[in-house]
Amino acid sequence: MKLCFATNNLHKLEEIQVLLGTHFELVTLKDIECNEDIPEPYDTIAENSKGKAEYVWDNFGINCFADDTGLEVDALNGDPGVKSARYAGPQRDAGENIDLLLQNLAGQTDPAARFITVITLVIDGQYRQFEGSVEGKIIFEKRGANGFGYDPVFVPEGYDRTFAEMTLAEKSALSHRARAFAKLVAFLKAPENS
Repeated sequence: MKLCFATNNLHKLEEIQVLLGTHFELVTLKDIECNEDIPEPYDTIAENSKGKAEYVWDNFGINCFADDTGLEVDALNGDPGVKSARYAGPQRDAGENIDLLLQNLAGQTDPAARFITVITLVIDGQYRQFEGSVEGKIIFEKRGANGFGYDPVFVPEGYDRTFAEMTLAEKSALSHRARAFAKLVAFLKAPENS
């Protein structure tokens, strides 16, 4: 079965292809000649994930899946949440996003936070969603050079290092995205879907 992963991130594509094995041929947005910046106008991570998958299905008629991720901070009533990538503005600058997050958290005593990823799969017009999350806390100094986004200030529960201080393999073993992808892969590899 051919599946479009609604991304142009080749690293993400390679990771999921390894997990899925040879039963599925994965293609990117570029492969299907989708050159548009797919809009993310919704108020929730789940809706944005579904919106991206729906866009691909409606416009290109190919079975696909799309993911969306956000960081929710309790002391900020769940912000930045669905606006995580554009928290400090449309330029999507990770450093500016972190600076604004820490500025907004100044004086707060509850650093509890979580990353959430929602993947929406569309097969023959039928939709399914898979969610993965990881609890943790925000620290007030950037640590580590790996990862991306808010990784330098997020310490997962049970650890004393940020995601940015972990290797890709360490992060992948416990991340929100890995957990959501594991559910997707399990569903796709079920005998009735292979």
